Amino acid sequence: MELFQNEAACQTPLDRQYHTEIRALNKAKGRRNQRIFTYTDHDRYTNCLPLHQMQNDLVSTTKSSPTFLAERMASVRHRRQERRTMDSSIPKSRIINWDPTEEFVKSSRVVNNAMQTMHIMGDLGPPGKLGQKENECLLATIKTDGSGTIIVKPDFNKGREPYRIVTEGEKREVWRFTLENVSTVMKPEERDREQNMYKDLYGRHKEYLNSLVGQDFEMPPAGILRYLLHGEIVSAKGYEYDNLYINFFMELPNNWSSLPFQPLSGVTQTCRTKSLGKENVAFFGYPFSFEAFYMSEKESEGQ
Repeated sequence: MELFQNEAACQTPLDRQYHTEIRALNKAKGRRNQRIFTYTDHDRYTNCLPLHQMQNDLVSTTKSSPTFLAERMASVRHRRQERRTMDSSIPKSRIINWDPTEEFVKSSRVVNNAMQTMHIMGDLGPPGKLGQKENECLLATIKTDGSGTIIVKPDFNKGREPYRIVTEGEKREVWRFTLENVSTVMKPEERDREQNMYKDLYGRHKEYLNSLVGQDFEMPPAGILRYLLHGEIVSAKGYEYDNLYINFFMELPNNWSSLPFQPLSGVTQTCRTKSLGKENVAFFGYPFSFEAFYMSEKESEGQ
C-alpha cells in the first residue's frame, strides 16, 4: 500500500494495476489490511525472499506423522516452464551419472508441469513500524497448475490447533493463525447440472470414438475358421558365420488356405552377431503376421 500508492514507483503494468486498485480503495474508504499481503510469481520481490526457509523456521504446529505419499513427494521439485536463454558455450558436466546416490536420485526427480504460486505473507512488525522487510513472514503458499490442481501449504487446520509463529529478537512474540476453506458448498442442483454436463460430454466423446471405429466388422463366411497369427523371429545362435539373415516359409496343412495376395514367405534383415557368454547370437526382433482360413472336408463337399 505504501509503495504503490505513489505512481512514480510503478514500473510494470502489474505495478500500475496495483496503483489503480489502491486509489479505488482509498476513494471508497475501504478497510486497509495492515498485516496480511501477498506475493505472486509476477511480483518483482518474490525471488528476494528465502520463503521456504522462513516458513520452516518460524511456523510450527502440532506434530503429525506424514503420509506415505507426502514422504515420497517431499523431494520432488516442480519445474517452472519459463523461456530462459542458455549459453551453449558452457560445457555441461555429468550429464549421465552411472553411480547415483540415494540423495542424488531424490534431488533429481522433477515434475514437469507449469505451476503458478502465490505466497500469503504476514507483517509481524510492532505497531507504527510496519512495512519493514525483516518483519515479513510467510504464512501459507498456494500453487495451482493448468489441470486444476491446487496445493495449499500448510494444510487447512480443520479444527486442529492454530499454527504458531515465534518471532526472533529480544522481544519474542507468539502469533497464532488458522487456515480455513470458506468456499461456498456447491448446491445440489448445481452438482446435478455439472454431472449431467459431464455425462453429455462423455456421451459425445463415446459417439465420436464409435464413429472412428465403425460398426461393421469383416466376418468370415459361415462354417469357416479365420486364424490370425502374429509372431516374431527373436534371435538365432549356433551359426559359424556373422551377418545372418533368415528366409522363412509357411506351409499350410490340409483344409487350410490363405488369400491369393497373402505371401507365404519372407526374409529378415541382415543382422550382426553379438557375443553372449560362449555363444554368438544374432538378435533379429523381426515381427510378422499371417492370415489363414480353415474349412472342414464336410463343409467343402457341401459347397
